[in-house]
Amino acid sequence: MNSDKDIPLLSSIYKSKHTGRASASTRKKGSITVEAAMAVPIFFFATLALVLLLELLSVQTAVRSGLQEAGKKLAVQAVEVPAVIPSNLERDVVNSIGAERLERSIVEGGSSGINCNQSYLSPFTGIGEIQASYQVRIPVPGFSIAPISYKETMRIKAWTGYEAGGFGEEDDQIVYVTDTGVVYHKNPHCTHLDRSIHAASSSELNSLRNESGGKYHACEKCVHGSSMGGSVYITDQGDRYHNSLTCSGLKRTVYTARISEVPGKRACSKCGGK
Repeated sequence: MNSDKDIPLLSSIYKSKHTGRASASTRKKGSITVEAAMAVPIFFFATLALVLLLELLSVQTAVRSGLQEAGKKLAVQAVEVPAVIPSNLERDVVNSIGAERLERSIVEGGSSGINCNQSYLSPFTGIGEIQASYQVRIPVPGFSIAPISYKETMRIKAWTGYEAGGFGEEDDQIVYVTDTGVVYHKNPHCTHLDRSIHAASSSELNSLRNESGGKYHACEKCVHGSSMGGSVYITDQGDRYHNSLTCSGLKRTVYTARISEVPGKRACSKCGGK
């Protein structure tokens, strides 16, 4: 008779164990479903980010190449018209890249999104800077991201050349000028052009003087606040001290020109009379 009483107990144990196994299986399936649901969007956004990065690099390369081609054309035209017409420059950049390529790109505005208004060319030296500004949009579904601004810049020199017979003429000889200088130099090795850079201890600055007897002051470009390293960099002719040897204030680009092309500059006090 005891066996009859054991049957319901065995049945209960079986049901309990069976129910436990079913519950664990359900939880496992649910966990896999959640992980899959999270992996899909992560993979999607990673792929989208890679595609956008490649497109951005492609656009930057195309704009830089287009600006270079437009700059060459401008350098030739500057012989007759020594000025930059932004609309013409923009048109040349777009034509070089391809209007259809820009329309299909992430450039905001497509072929009309290239702006060259900040470009300029000196009518005296023929030296200028051309600039192409544009914005790119980031098309991410579900997100509103403001366009990002980019800019490509290039220096150019008009292909003006020199007239035959112009060499050796005393009243129109070759001189040497810099971007920001107010004088021209007859000697390419003038000390005002060939800067001698020295390292000095920051503790000695108060006692140091340049060739003119002036003190050295902090460079606005590389010295921030009162921060100074153990050593600073100075030049004999300058009046600034620098924290960085690569500071643009220590560098100087020299161009050749004729005296007639630099009417606003006076002769250097050191080499101008030679």
